[in-house]
Amino acid sequence: MAHRSGNRKVRGSRTGRPVMVLLDLLGRRMTLRVLWELRRVDGPLTFRALQKTAETNPTVLNARLRELREAGLVTRDEGGYRLSKSGGELVDLLLPLHRWAESRARGRG
Repeated sequence: MAHRSGNRKVRGSRTGRPVMVLLDLLGRRMTLRVLWELRRVDGPLTFRALQKTAETNPTVLNARLRELREAGLVTRDEGGYRLSKSGGELVDLLLPLHRWAESRARGRG
């Protein structure tokens, strides 16, 4: 993941450390939803299909896809958008957090 510096601020951090850059990106509106929807499919999703499944507007989706591509988490080819290898690794790391949250929501935590 690229290190932000100079005029690109990272919320909650003066240092711009990689973990803070990642948490800043993941905390943005629709970022996790886009990653989650791309995780659920075997092949690429077109912009329109991703917009429909993520239930978002094109302006927000364009911004998130641009940021996710810059971070190396999403790629785009002739078929559409998909998780990159790094994006897939990140989603795999988030799955235990998802399971933990689900169990807490069911009152088993």
